[in-house]
This record gives sequence, C-alpha cells and structure tokens, in this order.
Amino acid sequence: MEFAQILKKRRMVRNYTDEAVDRESVERIIQAGRRAPSAGFTQGQSFVVVTDPEIRQQIAVLAGEGSYVESGFDPWISIAPVHVIVCVNEQDYHRRYLEQDKAPDGDMVWPVPYWWVDAGASMMLVLMAAVEEGLAAGFLGVHSIPDLKQLLNIPDEVEPIGVITVGHPAPDRRSGSLKRGWRPDDEIKHWQRWQSTDEGE
Repeated sequence: MEFAQILKKRRMVRNYTDEAVDRESVERIIQAGRRAPSAGFTQGQSFVVVTDPEIRQQIAVLAGEGSYVESGFDPWISIAPVHVIVCVNEQDYHRRYLEQDKAPDGDMVWPVPYWWVDAGASMMLVLMAAVEEGLAAGFLGVHSIPDLKQLLNIPDEVEPIGVITVGHPAPDRRSGSLKRGWRPDDEIKHWQRWQSTDEGE
C-alpha cells in the first residue's frame, strides 16, 4: 500500500469484528514500531502485546470502557483481538547519555523529554503498520497507569503511554471531535518564522 493511502485510511477505529488477527501480522506491526527513531539510538521503547481475552477485558475495565459504551460507542476495547501497549524507559536514556560517545562529562540536561517523543513515534508507526496489514487500530489512554503496570507485570522504571487496539474493522461511531474539521493551513504552517499578525505579515 502506498504511503499516501495509509495516511488517508488511518483513523482511530472504535469497533472490531471477532475475526482473529494473524500472529505474523502482529509481528510485522511490532517490528514497524521498533523502526521509530530514538535519541542516541537508545531504543528505550518496548511493547506488550495482549491477545488473552481475560486480560483484554481487565484492560477495558481499567480504561473505563463502560463510560464509552454509555456514550454510545461499542465495547471496542474488550472486543479488539489485539492490544499493543507502547512503553518507554526514561532511565535507558539517562544511562545512554552517560556513555563516552554521548556525554563524557555526565548526563546531559534534557530540554525536552525525548523518551516521550520516541514513544509517540513508535505509537504512530504501529497505527500506520496496522493499516498496511489491512487492519484497523485505535489509541486510548489508560488513566490507571499503576493498575495497568501491575496487571501486565511492567517493571517499575518502564512507563506505558497507552493502549493501541488492533483488529478487523467493524462499523463504528466516529468521535464527535471530528466535527471540528481540519484547522486552516495558515494557522498551523509557518515558513522561516512564526509570523506575527500584528506586523501585518
């Protein structure tokens, strides 16, 4: 599939059929997530793949699926045959930047927490790779992060950023947020400098 088609087809899907997803497809999706950039090639991202129905149901409870259903959505979290939990380890970055080729005088001052940037890059690649596999995906935050970590035995210094549901798409109710439409280009695109309207530019 062409990249432009992937971009056009990718959206957050909130309903899935009960058709299973091939293990090979899941492996390719995770490998795509691994291809995301990382500061200093730290590779601090990791993934927990959940296909067990009971664990998926528990994740759905932690994610507040009941409130989604009450809002008119299908029970898409528990139904999705695959959950991919994207994680990142901040300490990996500090250890990496103590190595001789990066910061021989000690850990650097981080103006931006790039571990979160890298985790987001991995998340986006997983979402796009699912489309390339002919599947659908959606991202959701789990606000009970400590409970999610305990459920999945995630180590203390590793932080999950959320859950990506993956499966074969079924008709779903789209988010009401989409009614906002796309922001005009002149509000989000700036050449050379962020020009000030006060200067008439």
